[in-house]
Amino acid sequence: MGDVSKSDTPLKATFKVRLNGETVTLATVGQAYRFISNLSAVEWMEFRSLHDEALVALERAAGNAMLTVQATNALRTLFVRAKLL
Repeated sequence: MGDVSKSDTPLKATFKVRLNGETVTLATVGQAYRFISNLSAVEWMEFRSLHDEALVALERAAGNAMLTVQATNALRTLFVRAKLL
């Protein structure tokens, strides 16, 4: 897939993440990819390997919807460890 951030492939779960006092809803591969890509690398430094795994999983799911389970699980792991959920 050309641009992962534009993917409308649905995730297997919808994440509602609170960031800076606002709730961000992540229901598609593209929304999740934009969310974890737009934060600076410093913000993800502590969770670098989980962040990288989530990015790769989202990129794969954008090209193959059957991989959304793995992408959803990678996001869940990242968000739980980062205490965003």
